Amino acid sequence: MGLGDRDYYKPSGFGGFSFFPPIIKNLLIINGIVFFIQVIFDNLMFGQYPGFYIISRYFALNPIGGVNQIGIENNFQIWQLITYQFLHGNFSHILFNMFALWMFGMEVENQMGSKKFLIFYLSAGVVGGLLQVFLAPLIGGGAPTIGASGSVYGVLIAFALFYPDRYIFLLFPPIPIKAKYLIAVYMIMEFMSVGDGSVVAHLVHIGGAVGAAIFVLWDRKKNFNFEGIFRDIKQKVHEQRTNEDSQFRRSAQRFRGDSVKEAEFYDINGQPKEPEVSQEEIDRILDKISKSGYQNLTDGEKRILFEASKKK
Repeated sequence: MGLGDRDYYKPSGFGGFSFFPPIIKNLLIINGIVFFIQVIFDNLMFGQYPGFYIISRYFALNPIGGVNQIGIENNFQIWQLITYQFLHGNFSHILFNMFALWMFGMEVENQMGSKKFLIFYLSAGVVGGLLQVFLAPLIGGGAPTIGASGSVYGVLIAFALFYPDRYIFLLFPPIPIKAKYLIAVYMIMEFMSVGDGSVVAHLVHIGGAVGAAIFVLWDRKKNFNFEGIFRDIKQKVHEQRTNEDSQFRRSAQRFRGDSVKEAEFYDINGQPKEPEVSQEEIDRILDKISKSGYQNLTDGEKRILFEASKKK
């Protein structure tokens, strides 16, 4: 087979393929905006703390426990598993991450669909972050982590799984290599580099790749329809609320129009605390249920209905 017959990596703008599918485009924009904010914060001071420290403390992926380089306790927060993915250390860091995201991610998004791709992308970053948080302390790592590299490595794995025999041109040297071999070499290098003492979070890369592989293989078997899942969840919540309101309305109708005797509430000594409730008050509460639902009643109104139903 000659070189001209090979299946090279060459994105096409035809046949429904988009060079900038919506999630890729928005991720590029958001990462660019966040990096611009980081540049601004690098030149600001907040009291005695520089702006970059504020961003790192609240939005980078902090270790759990321990103290940072200036003796202040680390500030791990659950949202950092998402926010750290949008922070970058310098221009070359964001440039290479975003270029790889666009180069490989556009085909993956077109393959998956935009909504599924967004969940996949963020999930890969979360898995990479979790691996970093729990395993880095075991090998001497304890600094805050930033960067989209975990998610990007997830995209690389997905590309290799979708298009294993697609040829990619290496720049140095300029030779074609199949995606499955290129990504395999990258992953071997990452495993060999764990614990090398560099500032690169290799565990994040490995975690993102592992999370992505699990996602793609599981989705290939189950064919998740995330849009349908979210629609079903929303429908079930709506039905549950509707049924709950209907149930209380039916219960209330059992004593609507009947005379309601005194509903007394007793304290610990057995003395009555509440005065008699009139039929007008009961009707008002029932009308409120009809208009806005049972969940909007006050605790006192719910108690009145409960006691009135017991009297009935």
